[in-house]
Amino acid sequence: MLPVPVLEEAARDMLNYKGSGMSVMEMSHRSKVYEEIIADAEASLRKLMNIPENYKVLFLQGGASTQFAAVPLNLLSVDGKADYIVSGQFSKKAYEEAKKYGDVQIAASSALDNFSRIPAFSVSDLRPDADYVHICYNNTIFGTKFPEIPDTGSIPLVADMSSCIISEPVDVSRFGVIYAGAQKNMAPAGLTIVIVREDLLGKARPETPTMLNWQIMADNDSMYNTPPCYCIYMAKLVYEWILGMGGLEEMKRRNERKASLLYDYLDNQSYYTAPVEPTSRSMMNVTFVTGDKELDAKFASDAAKAGLVNLKGHRSVGGMRASIYNAMPYEGVEALVAFMKKFAEENPKG
Repeated sequence: MLPVPVLEEAARDMLNYKGSGMSVMEMSHRSKVYEEIIADAEASLRKLMNIPENYKVLFLQGGASTQFAAVPLNLLSVDGKADYIVSGQFSKKAYEEAKKYGDVQIAASSALDNFSRIPAFSVSDLRPDADYVHICYNNTIFGTKFPEIPDTGSIPLVADMSSCIISEPVDVSRFGVIYAGAQKNMAPAGLTIVIVREDLLGKARPETPTMLNWQIMADNDSMYNTPPCYCIYMAKLVYEWILGMGGLEEMKRRNERKASLLYDYLDNQSYYTAPVEPTSRSMMNVTFVTGDKELDAKFASDAAKAGLVNLKGHRSVGGMRASIYNAMPYEGVEALVAFMKKFAEENPKG
């Protein structure tokens, strides 16, 4: 979802952005008016996330999945090593991609538990000479999230934050790199954000494609080629919307309130089961099952008829998944809980 105030502002500017006579979709990315848009977007994101000055912010294309290759190409030296924490499908995909480029190993995984928890690990589980450690901070499919930023010692921590970025405050200085596809909490699909500490730039392998080289993108202020202009504009509006409500502390408060409503219901009934260990629960993605595949299918179908869409869980997990990202209002979660109660009453088990 995108915030209604953001969509309304975009609608007002659709045909004539700030008197320019053009839509943002139409203007040159080299024009003064667009240069102001992308500059304001970066400034707002820096303020929102309190990004230190020694970090570059890149507005890129290709989705977070392209960064699965860009990360090792930019950080993994020819004879280097990288350790991956596999906590779900996307961290597994990132690991499989990185293996193409060097000595990459899994330092911890919760695969044997069907990713129902975040795997525990410590610095002692990591290779001390690793170039970086990679995690996926929030796992959309399985509904898990790292309860805290893991300690990787002096090894740079790289995090895919696609599904939880700007949902709560995070200490950017604890990470070497943060990257995220924007389509969960920031903007329409098509934009990827990379936040990279400056000392990690300039290490790209010789075979790194120009478009995946963070140093080149940073040197050109994300405009080596035409960036995803409209997505960046929409992201700017979202950043401003959150800043206007009080920043990420207020965003976290709202998100915790929504998640608590749903988890409190799940924890105090017996019809549905929440498979994720409580200490690993995501605030963005809540998974639950009835224990009966036919009932699960009926739930998703009946929910869609009631206006509650996209609740079918991923095939690897089954059941249902409620994605309650930033723009989902509290009333939306209230409607879901009310439907869950009604469905349980009308569809007894056994």
